[in-house]
Amino acid sequence: MKIGICGIGGRMGEAILRIMTDSSHTLTAAFDSEISPMLNKNARNVVDRQGADCIIEKINAKALSETEVIIDFSAPVATMELLKSAVESGTAVVIGTTGLTDVQREEVSRAASSIPVLFSPNMSLGVNLLFKLTEIASKALSTEYDPEIFEAHHRLKKDSPSGTAVKLIEIVRDNLKGLDNPEIVHGREGIVGERTSNEIGVHAMRGGSIIGDHTVFFTGINDRIELTHRAQNRDVFAAGAVKAAEFLAGKEPGLYSMYDVLGF
Repeated sequence: MKIGICGIGGRMGEAILRIMTDSSHTLTAAFDSEISPMLNKNARNVVDRQGADCIIEKINAKALSETEVIIDFSAPVATMELLKSAVESGTAVVIGTTGLTDVQREEVSRAASSIPVLFSPNMSLGVNLLFKLTEIASKALSTEYDPEIFEAHHRLKKDSPSGTAVKLIEIVRDNLKGLDNPEIVHGREGIVGERTSNEIGVHAMRGGSIIGDHTVFFTGINDRIELTHRAQNRDVFAAGAVKAAEFLAGKEPGLYSMYDVLGF
């Protein structure tokens, strides 16, 4: 396949380029920010592999003309700019950028009316299985079990809670019987009173080089259910993103998710 990467100068960009070229895909578009030291350099400076021979540019539609799917792990503002260029060129987009606002998510949905878009806060196949298991557990349980979500990431992560945690909150909120527009409680400090049955607790840890840990707790009076995923390295997200790009090639316009890749 002919695949592009937006945010190629970042850690995820490097991992995606390495994995996609190992799978015999070719890099045909490489984008990074206007202030990136990699701008106008060959992507082989990122990963010196056959198939990575492409000049790194600012986002533009012309560079997408030969690209089947572009994988985006950049920043929300860059993602919005990329969507405009992708719609202009008719290029499918895999979006793994986190921290999008509700308005920006609406832009993603609008773009999907013109081109295939796969949007997921986490490209890991294992995390998306966690999403499904959380949905199953939430539908089976009620507010007799108190839901709490914990996430841990490296010290450089800018958004909190993580996009994955936000998705887990949405799944619990929409499926746990007895919740009614629940309060989302981010940590607890001071005399906060007893926990209510109509809230979801969320806790974020930042430190060191943690790639990504997520646990959903359903805590009852007599037992506790824990659903956990721990990423051991960044390749798990990059490999999922490449699988998403392979899935999206040739698809009709629409908004897809990793559930579609997994066949749920």
